[in-house]
Amino acid sequence: MINNKPIGIFDSGIGGTSIWSEIHQLLPDEKTIYLADSKNAPYGQKSKAEIIDLSCKNTEFLLDMDCKLIVVACNTATTNAIQELRAKYDVPFIGIEPAIKPAATHSKTQTIGILATQGTLNSELFHKTSEKFHDTKIIEQVGHGLVPLIEKGKINSPEMITLLRSYLTPMIEANIDYLVLGCSHYPYLIPQIKNILPAQIQIIDSGEAVARQTQNVLKDKVGLSNIKNRAPLFYTNADPKVLSEILGNQYEVIEKDF
Repeated sequence: MINNKPIGIFDSGIGGTSIWSEIHQLLPDEKTIYLADSKNAPYGQKSKAEIIDLSCKNTEFLLDMDCKLIVVACNTATTNAIQELRAKYDVPFIGIEPAIKPAATHSKTQTIGILATQGTLNSELFHKTSEKFHDTKIIEQVGHGLVPLIEKGKINSPEMITLLRSYLTPMIEANIDYLVLGCSHYPYLIPQIKNILPAQIQIIDSGEAVARQTQNVLKDKVGLSNIKNRAPLFYTNADPKVLSEILGNQYEVIEKDF
């Protein structure tokens, strides 16, 4: 089945480009439209109702662009709003959740860490998932301040390193052997995190799994594109410079109020 409409992807800012990158690498012939709601970042400190409202707004922007499938490239939006999105809109949604299952399944110390937003850790969906692994100790840590620094382009700043050390040191002392990144912004911090963690601690994020699930849904339900070399589109409602830089200045970023 052929379907040349674009894939829509949204996040509370630039972080979801880590998910976009995995999708673009796996499905290079698919046209993608990425929406960065940086003006309202971070979502993690907002109420469930606010997160649902923002997610609906983002979805409607992408539906107006005729998207055939929408990837919610934000852990907080997925865990708080994806059920409402699926009930309200007649388009397939792919969500992103912290990859607790592979970490808990493979942990030798039966202790794993998760670095995520408050909105994700407080969500009903996260609690339902984590309760399935009651034999594993899960060290939860809210990444206060990380997303705003990433959104300002301060990935390598002293403030970032100080925050990461304060969040990761208790996990190291608790003998975790897996660290789950529960926010799509956080993969951009992997080099800094690796400099802090002992080498034996594995880092897991959800990007590759989301890309595979997107491919599966396209094949089974929606249809793949057969048009090659279509440039992706990137929209932001904030200063486009940081998003452009995170993309390596390879693509045009369109500033648009939404």
